[in-house]
Amino acid sequence: MANEIDIVSKFNEIARSPQFAFSSEDNSEHGRKIVQHKMWLQTIRHECPNPANKFKIGVYIRYFNQTKYDNYLSYHKRQFIDTIALCPNWELVDFYIDEGAVAPNMESAPAWSRLLEDAMNGKVNLIITQKVSNVSKKIQEVTICARLLAAQNPPIGIYFISEDIFTLASYYQNDLRDTFFLPGPDWKLLPDEEAGEGSDK
Repeated sequence: MANEIDIVSKFNEIARSPQFAFSSEDNSEHGRKIVQHKMWLQTIRHECPNPANKFKIGVYIRYFNQTKYDNYLSYHKRQFIDTIALCPNWELVDFYIDEGAVAPNMESAPAWSRLLEDAMNGKVNLIITQKVSNVSKKIQEVTICARLLAAQNPPIGIYFISEDIFTLASYYQNDLRDTFFLPGPDWKLLPDEEAGEGSDK
């Protein structure tokens, strides 16, 4: 049975896979924060999905069909299949593939929406994708998704390969409980339509 080191090594191969022809260094604030975060991860005992745990895996791919590599999508899917097959306790549920060069609004990403629905319905308990920007370039959106999934029973994790981020790692637990991105204490639900409005009492 594969151990954690084997799996990390295989995922690193996926992280080094050819990227889209237009890709370049990310000099945005988001990109700089990711670099800082990866440097911090090197200073602690790192955690990734444990091969001994039972995971039902949904692999999310954002595919841009104008790459300069022939059969890129087939090759990329094979990498995931071969890596997941190393772990007898891991089950590949499905590939969820959206096309596009950049992450759209989540509501216009049908495969991502289907993956979240399958996760909430208990069909998937680990999402694996190559990088954070596959999901969204807005860190708030990624954070909210990670929290909603982690709050399920049992918790659902996301593993971002390139950034080496596993949302259920112990060192993220305080972040998942942080209320910074949640509505303030004065936030209230919108009221339902008043009873009897538009109807006979």
